[in-house]
Amino acid sequence: MEAPPDLVIHARRAVTGRREAPATVSVRGGRVAAVAPHGTAFPGAAEVVELGPDAVLLPGLVDSHVHINEPGHTEWEGFASATRAAAAGGITTLVDMPVDSVPATVDVAALAAKRAAALGRCHVDVGFWGGAIPANTGELAALHRAGVLGFKCFLADSGAPDFPPLSEDGLLTAMRALRELDAVLLVHAESEAKLASCPPPGGRRYRDFLASRPARVERAAVATVIGAARRTGARAHIVHLSGAEALPLIAAARRDGVRITAETCPHYLSLCAEEIPDGATEFACCPPIREAANREPLWSGLVRGTLDLVVSDHSPCAAELKHRDTGDFGAAWGGISSLQLALPVVWTEARRRGISLAEVVRWMSERPARLAGLAAKGRIAPGYDADLCVFAPDEGFTVRVEDLHHRQPVGPYTGRRLYGTVRRTWLRGRDIDPLHPAGRLLARTAHRLEGAS
Repeated sequence: MEAPPDLVIHARRAVTGRREAPATVSVRGGRVAAVAPHGTAFPGAAEVVELGPDAVLLPGLVDSHVHINEPGHTEWEGFASATRAAAAGGITTLVDMPVDSVPATVDVAALAAKRAAALGRCHVDVGFWGGAIPANTGELAALHRAGVLGFKCFLADSGAPDFPPLSEDGLLTAMRALRELDAVLLVHAESEAKLASCPPPGGRRYRDFLASRPARVERAAVATVIGAARRTGARAHIVHLSGAEALPLIAAARRDGVRITAETCPHYLSLCAEEIPDGATEFACCPPIREAANREPLWSGLVRGTLDLVVSDHSPCAAELKHRDTGDFGAAWGGISSLQLALPVVWTEARRRGISLAEVVRWMSERPARLAGLAAKGRIAPGYDADLCVFAPDEGFTVRVEDLHHRQPVGPYTGRRLYGTVRRTWLRGRDIDPLHPAGRLLARTAHRLEGAS
């Protein structure tokens, strides 16, 4: 006889598949035990939660593109602050990028340093990407065995001296190695050669910054990645795509059987160049936020499936590195802090376009989990981790710096009116407590966990 559930949630509105519908969810031992018709009784449950009609039960989101920066730049962001922000935004799993920490995650010793820094500090589950750089091809297999979920590379200067870009030959070499491992390669797709022919960034005018990284720079790099994936048969993923003109290349490659996926980010879906004031370096990121005419094709790309997922690319830095005193875009760090706000930013724009919450959940939970190979994450279904959040989609709020948990909360959304608040979050069936970390460090196989935090 089965033990009674630890938790039962009666939700008049729940996203448990491709649509929103009433459901009762029972949880036992940290996993979803059953998804039953709304009102189904589960006698003896330790806790029963009744949600009102203004709240929707969602699977916890998965953010596969987060720069935590610890160790080495913990003053920019650390595991404790980042994972608190994630939980407050309904994100129950994130994957840390291998660049901007010291050391960069390009060998097994660096991965061990990351894990040591994270242990006991995480409020959500955390996995790690490894780095692919010119000098570490021989390390890729060992990193893969050690549990990284995949690999990340740049095709242009990353801004970090210890994380140089791959040449086209280097990209082919890395892809051949990763094809043997069946590991995905995430690519920052900006062409070094095309950037060299653009005017250098500098000054307060946003349009000058935009001109320094035009969409053709992305398009050329995406074409290079597609060519390498076609030649090697490796899996490739384009990170933070901002330029919609690359979408036809991706769609055509997929039709040809090339193993390529792509993501975009909340800032590209919600902001536009025409609205960015000169000197407002909190909007600086690479690739840059483009014109309004570029934004709608990105939404269309998501709806049609050319773009697979939406992730934050949470990329904070020390406040002084944004150079808000001078407003010089050429000097400012390129990155946006948005981890806690990703869901409401995307939902605010999606509801405006008549896109369902179930579709948003697919882009921000199920698909990122699939990219990272986390088979127990991303859905409310029997056997999946009971990572859940209660979301009030019609509840509006104004973004205030004092409400954010990011260590560096300066960003482009301050003062912006958004819709959708996260009221409660469970990690493997337990309420996330901001005072008591309970996240785990996820290894390459979703069912193998490296150290309870």
